[in-house]
Amino acid sequence: MANYGSTNMENVLKKWEKAYSEASLCENVEKKQSDDLELYSAAYHKLVHSPALDTILQTEHTFATVIHRLVKQRDEELDSLASKQTEEMSKALEGLSLGLTEADITAVAKRQQEEHGIEIASWESQLEIIRNSQKVEYRTWLMSLLELSYDSPLITPISSPVNESRGTDEVYNTLGQTLQESFTIHLGSQMKQMYNIRILSADVMDFCMLRTNDEGELERQPQRMQTALGLYSNDLSGIVLLSDNHFGGFSGVTKDFVGICEMSTELHFPSVEEQLESVREYVKEGIEWRKINAICDTNLLSFSEQQLRKSSTKYLQIGDVFITRHSNLSDAHVVFHMVADDSLKSGDITSRHPAILGLRNVMKCACSNDVTTLTIPILLSHDMTEDMSLSWCSKRAELVYKCVKGFMIEMASWGGSELKNLQFLVPTSISEDIFTSLAGMVPSIFRVSNPLVLKANA
Repeated sequence: MANYGSTNMENVLKKWEKAYSEASLCENVEKKQSDDLELYSAAYHKLVHSPALDTILQTEHTFATVIHRLVKQRDEELDSLASKQTEEMSKALEGLSLGLTEADITAVAKRQQEEHGIEIASWESQLEIIRNSQKVEYRTWLMSLLELSYDSPLITPISSPVNESRGTDEVYNTLGQTLQESFTIHLGSQMKQMYNIRILSADVMDFCMLRTNDEGELERQPQRMQTALGLYSNDLSGIVLLSDNHFGGFSGVTKDFVGICEMSTELHFPSVEEQLESVREYVKEGIEWRKINAICDTNLLSFSEQQLRKSSTKYLQIGDVFITRHSNLSDAHVVFHMVADDSLKSGDITSRHPAILGLRNVMKCACSNDVTTLTIPILLSHDMTEDMSLSWCSKRAELVYKCVKGFMIEMASWGGSELKNLQFLVPTSISEDIFTSLAGMVPSIFRVSNPLVLKANA
């Protein structure tokens, strides 16, 4: 009996020893990865605030140009293959009257699908190899550049374009928009805070894409300098992108956004595909949590059948937000993907609408994570439709203005960073009359700072 107990104890000790070793190994690996990331981010932050900035931007531009050309070549070849297959299928369908059967048509379609899949897989493999190679090469080069800098301190000279770019208010000249108005406001009951508010007409993708010249080649743009300087800082830029709720196949603006991210290598963070895959896993947990809490809610009886059905959906709901981080976009470090649908086209939404509550969550997250510049679609839409009359736009803008103002006042109790710069984005197809009307609402809703002029009596 004693021997049996001794054997059990030895087995237990061996299992604990093995578990402890594995846990310690995982902890050490995670700690090493964390230390490596911190070292890399500190090295990059130091180098971009030095004369090495121009060299870094040039290297990033060179890497982006390689990927951009390959992606263009991939798209051209896939389009060519699609045209060839369409022509082949048309001839096959014409052959039905000449003796071809439906089985023959099915075989042609299956073969074409396989050819298309193989072509896409081949290109994706080639691009992935080059992206990984660029990422490793870039990190190795950056760390070697830091070692060289130890011999002589890196100090940005006064004449450097880095210093010349700071403090300028012409950040968005590269967007090419003509309709914009800027305001300075003060909010707060006792300790008032100053904020910069801008309303502008621009395509939301202008904040993301790297622009090209007439020949289709990537251009070096001044705004990339601001983006690089802000990376790994407490002065980040964010943008709200209205998304659908299907992770399996994005469409519309989100599909365009993913395509833009693919145009250059993400040198600092996981690729957009890896980030979205990670979000998919977290979403499963979140949806499961939502189902359980809907069932266990003490006020369950007050829920309507529609609300219960909505709580048990396997998809994200309106107002839900997922976040991606980027270093290869034109003018954004953080993208808040807020789920939206056709219900936002209605003109009678209220301050309790899930999309408005989603904006509150976005602003709260921004304050908690050093996002000091945030761009919000003021109409909760990236496109203008026939139903968006002057009355509709004014009503929607007034609702968003007032709710955002309330959230800004709440910021004092949230802690973290202040949203110093808030930008309200309207679609490029908006008329000048509607834009003027929306811009004119800002001074009446927010408290705009105006100089006090005193006249001295004789």
